[in-house]
Amino acid sequence: MTRRDLGRLAGAALATSQARNRIETEVVRLRLRHTWTVATSTSDYRDNLFLRFTAQGVTGLGEGAPLARYRENAREGQQALENVRADLETCDPWQFGKIMAEVFRRVPGNFAAKCALDVALMDWVGKKLGIPLYRYFGLDPRDSPLTTFSIGIDTPEVTRQKVREAAEFPVLKIKVGLDTDEATIAAVRSVTDKPLRVDANEGWKSKEEAVRKILWLERQGVELIEQPLPAHMIEESAWVRERVNMPIIADEACLHAEDVPKVAGAFDGVNVKLAKAGGILAAWRMIQTARALGMKVMLGCMIESSVAVTAAAHLSPLVDWADLDGNLLIANDPYRGVRVREGRLILPDAPGLGLTPA
Repeated sequence: MTRRDLGRLAGAALATSQARNRIETEVVRLRLRHTWTVATSTSDYRDNLFLRFTAQGVTGLGEGAPLARYRENAREGQQALENVRADLETCDPWQFGKIMAEVFRRVPGNFAAKCALDVALMDWVGKKLGIPLYRYFGLDPRDSPLTTFSIGIDTPEVTRQKVREAAEFPVLKIKVGLDTDEATIAAVRSVTDKPLRVDANEGWKSKEEAVRKILWLERQGVELIEQPLPAHMIEESAWVRERVNMPIIADEACLHAEDVPKVAGAFDGVNVKLAKAGGILAAWRMIQTARALGMKVMLGCMIESSVAVTAAAHLSPLVDWADLDGNLLIANDPYRGVRVREGRLILPDAPGLGLTPA
């Protein structure tokens, strides 16, 4: 090897060591197949934050789905990540845990934006290792539970149409929490006798109303209920729990791992969502905390594309119930990832998240 060759190699090594990571963010409008109504809001689209993290020739994809309920939106999340861009461009992505801890310390709120970064980093790690993410966590994809398909609040006629469209799903999740609850469930039951799970999204305002409606729902073949009362009503939720039979799951009342002990006596389980927790690593901590306290775990999602839903699905072998259908509710999913076969989650076997362009 000549001196000139050595010089070229040294120059290449120096250029590699000084190469900067590339961070690209984009706000993408996801259009819903049906108007989406829950007890607290109605929408025809969602604006989500997508992130691409490129380092060492590999790109990881991430997504965060902010909700106004948590005082977040995609544009503000995008700006929040700009405040740490310089550090992300020079970080070592193999130190992903340290990176996310520092981002959590420096960026207040904006957990959906943190989720987008976390998911992109974990996708990058899986791709660099050449393994699907579930394997990184030591999980068996055959342990993934059935996922429900969600039916938003609507007129009885449209509700029946939505239930028919969900024929391949063996378990349905029905949104309730309004004065129309009885009509909604009647419409569902006029079409199917499948097991149901319901989500009141904080819609009932008194503990007495919650008990009355839950006891009625138990007679309608409902298996469990999420967040029957507003998030701050922890003591009232404990009162309700003593008077009903079906499991009660905390959602809006339990956002992060540190919230799990606060709801442990009032709820039977928690609904873990990547966007509200701040990503895969944060969701994993929530799951482990709940398990340590003897609680059941549901793995849920927002209205999201296959990027975020697939990221959550890689943790699904850890949980009791899955509600990972956000990507099935939109009309313009930009990626393909986790699939559903007769309600069963089929995890991608490709490295990282295992996503492909739609």
